[in-house]
Amino acid sequence: MAPPTRRALLGGLAGSLAAPGLPRAAPKILRFAYQRSSTLLTLLKTNGTLEQRLAAKGFGVSWHLFTSVIEPMNAGSTEFHADVADAVPIFTQAAGAPLTFYAKEDASPAAEAIIVPADSPIRSVQDLKGRTVGVSRGSGCHFLLAAALKRAGLSFAEIRPAYLNAPDGAAAFERRSLDAWVIWDPFLAIAQAKAPVRVITDATGYSSYNRYYSVQTAFAQARPDVVGVVYDALVEAGRWVKGNPREAAARLAPLWGDVPVPIVETVNARRSYAVRPVLREGLAEQQVIADTFHEAGLIPRPIDAASVPLWSPETGG
Repeated sequence: MAPPTRRALLGGLAGSLAAPGLPRAAPKILRFAYQRSSTLLTLLKTNGTLEQRLAAKGFGVSWHLFTSVIEPMNAGSTEFHADVADAVPIFTQAAGAPLTFYAKEDASPAAEAIIVPADSPIRSVQDLKGRTVGVSRGSGCHFLLAAALKRAGLSFAEIRPAYLNAPDGAAAFERRSLDAWVIWDPFLAIAQAKAPVRVITDATGYSSYNRYYSVQTAFAQARPDVVGVVYDALVEAGRWVKGNPREAAARLAPLWGDVPVPIVETVNARRSYAVRPVLREGLAEQQVIADTFHEAGLIPRPIDAASVPLWSPETGG
């Protein structure tokens, strides 16, 4: 769905000034981004939870699906952005995007991995030298690849990186155009179910694979109470998924394109879905990611990862 036009917004404002007795003006629309791995946002979208709760505060909701999330985050295309792996905010911070963290999901390092076909001669990260490796630019997997190469004594210059979004990477991996693929769930679980694969490494020991939720800073400052409504809904959704694994998988399967329920159960088992506030002292790993990306020339300047604005449920802002 396209974002509301300036004319539509002005029309809504004019309607709000109409005389008593006329129909009430349409509420302002809050735009939410999500991606295929946005489990909790997908469930909230399907359940209509946010539509119900935000209507009480005078807001409507529109949903926008993205396969590449950095561009809309940098451009401010939505008020609430898709949850993203830990590496993505490093790129948005480096670009100066005015984003505030308001929630994160706790560590799920098994939910991303470097994989190869089961019959591949590649058995270690060192074996990736000279190989074509698919990865989504700016993703958490981008950091996993950079960190794994660094530990193995390799650089990006010693592999052939193929920068592909997740659906294109899936197609390339399936037709064997890639020697290896660095990918996250649910694409990881789908690939593992389609054909025998070997996991060279997951993120354990490299990255916690926290997922961060962000909101436009100006909106967070203006309406911290609304951010709190969204935060509470995410906490509840995460608890529901972990407490009702079979029902959650059955509900998500058709939303993910009729993915078989057992695959969804695998994805949900590897994700924590434990939604917490973001604490500044907990951003040390973000700094490691930022320093690694700068050293690898993936961001143009050093950044202070802990300088990102934070919303707090205790203070409401």
